Amino acid sequence: MSPHDAVAHAHTSTTTSPVAVSHPLDALTAAEIAAGRAILEAAGLVTETTRFPNVLPVEPEREVVAGFREGDPIERRLLFVLLDTATGRSAEAVVSVTAGEVVDHRELNTAEAPYGQPQYLFEEYARAEEIAKASPEWQAAMRRRGLEDRIDLAFCAPLAPGHFNRADEVGRRAIRSLTFLRSTEDDSPWSHPVEGLIVHIDLTRGEVIRVEDDGDVPVPDLDGNYDAATIGPARTSLKPIEITQPEGPSFHVDGQAVEWENWKFRVGFNAREGLVLNQVTFRDGDEDRSVLYRASVPEMVVPYGDTTATRFWISYFDAGEYLLGKNANTLALGCDCLGVIHYFDGVVADDHGNPVTIPQVVCMHEEDYGVLWKHTDLAGKAEVRRSRRLVVSYFSTIGNYDYGFFWYFYLDGTIQVEAKATGIVFAGAGIPGSSDPHATEIAPGLFAPVHQHLFCARLDVAIDGDRNSLSEVDVVGIPTGPDNPYGNAFTWTTTPIERESEVGRLANPATSRVWEVTSSDRTNAVGKPTAFHLIPQPGATLMAQPDSTVFGRATFATKHLWATRFDPTERFPAGDYPNAHAGGAGLPAWTAADRSLVDENIVLWHVFGPTHIPRPEDWPVMPVDYSGFAFKPYGFLDRNPALDLPDGASGSAGASSCGGGASCTCGH
Repeated sequence: MSPHDAVAHAHTSTTTSPVAVSHPLDALTAAEIAAGRAILEAAGLVTETTRFPNVLPVEPEREVVAGFREGDPIERRLLFVLLDTATGRSAEAVVSVTAGEVVDHRELNTAEAPYGQPQYLFEEYARAEEIAKASPEWQAAMRRRGLEDRIDLAFCAPLAPGHFNRADEVGRRAIRSLTFLRSTEDDSPWSHPVEGLIVHIDLTRGEVIRVEDDGDVPVPDLDGNYDAATIGPARTSLKPIEITQPEGPSFHVDGQAVEWENWKFRVGFNAREGLVLNQVTFRDGDEDRSVLYRASVPEMVVPYGDTTATRFWISYFDAGEYLLGKNANTLALGCDCLGVIHYFDGVVADDHGNPVTIPQVVCMHEEDYGVLWKHTDLAGKAEVRRSRRLVVSYFSTIGNYDYGFFWYFYLDGTIQVEAKATGIVFAGAGIPGSSDPHATEIAPGLFAPVHQHLFCARLDVAIDGDRNSLSEVDVVGIPTGPDNPYGNAFTWTTTPIERESEVGRLANPATSRVWEVTSSDRTNAVGKPTAFHLIPQPGATLMAQPDSTVFGRATFATKHLWATRFDPTERFPAGDYPNAHAGGAGLPAWTAADRSLVDENIVLWHVFGPTHIPRPEDWPVMPVDYSGFAFKPYGFLDRNPALDLPDGASGSAGASSCGGGASCTCGH
């Protein structure tokens, strides 16, 4: 289906038009990025070899946001990360585009422990391939393998190196390159890995540090393409599903502010985190009550469990090394999103610090979600109300993998977060039919290593205000005895988490463990503090051993839940610069301060995601793997907030007709 056909196929869309900044938390505009760069240039901080690995908004203090009223002047600041590609030196600069001045400038220490490098530039990917292919050692390795006639079509993938304290790498802006072959320019390279050929590159000097050439495993001769032309005629058995909203959507958008039923929030977007949600409130009667001040998924790590020289070092930080937002997709109607859609554009900076607009980067729409509540009484009369949810989402492509991040808002006050991992599994070559304890054979001679996708959500909670406390709630059995004379009783325990030294918690499905955030200032109708529960979808945490380098760099991924007292400088759970960092930054450093978590402005950090043992069904492109969690009201409201929904059979609640065009009512 062409894009034109998709639009015509009973779907409509709206896209935000450029508007002036109207709120302190609005996402960056193209004009602001351009103005900030011009200020740096005027200050003499930009040369021909200056590049900009990352540009982010500097968010104002909470008190400023809380006191803001429409029409008030707005101070706008930007953080520019600068890299001199000639010397490898890097710096941070904070620019006020309101005042037209550089507010702060400081050099980054990347040459001494614990090191750390700014995120990669897009131009460095092409540069790494050029350096690899120009290397006589790489060319010799290709000839030795009998692949000299395929050099021109080879793809040299640029991959973050991790940190192993090697003398020839430490403190340098390094990248590794693995080689894949293509039969044509349009051929998918991932099914043709050249096993055991690793090129280690210094990007600043533009030279190869060393080349490893180990083994002679044949390159798999597989077709890894998955486009319609390759697969052939599509099945014709699926009948159409029409999604229509003849009266338009139920949400209202004003710039970046969204209202939908009882929910209000602001949509933000930046180059590192991608989608950010601000000032999330839920209307209770005539009052908008705060739930979250800020929410995002600011980091993820993808560690591999392979021991081969080709892959033991792989542990990608897709936000901290590559930037999730900068790699985000333009979303297409009829493909990524269905229904009556509202799109938000995103603005990021390119390698030269110039603004780039990613059109339709965030998609928002409504979905029917089945029955919300139902009961049939003793007389046979049924009352049923249908659920629906508001979906706010974006997709990012990092090399071979694609990640969708979906935030769902429900009519009963629940928020759900879902990550969708898809794309192409990263594979190596092996002897067909052989056994590998760290990788499965997904196609003849193609082995995909076991690996993990561990996401970390950051929830700046604000349950009825900024003063909150945290507890862990478990369901427990009671031994048979005086307190349980019949053996059937069980109860729950609530364990306060009062200091940062007590965090680093694991989910426990055996006890239905949840984490409870309570208000310190408000109680409900039964006299209990108003609260929300973070409900995990348990999965494995980081499987690497404590003495591994990835453990030190991704300590955040070793537990399901962390909590910190709010600090505006603490945004990224693996630290600001995890690329080639020696470890220890982020959550382990912050929680060592052992600050109080009682009656405080607290931030939850929740780790979730799949541990992937690849299977043949994941080839040549992987069906979506789902993971996530829920944030659900527990005594936040005095009763079911969805009692006043219209009858599900009326159509106004999003249901289809009962069939055959006849009218109907629930219970008949």
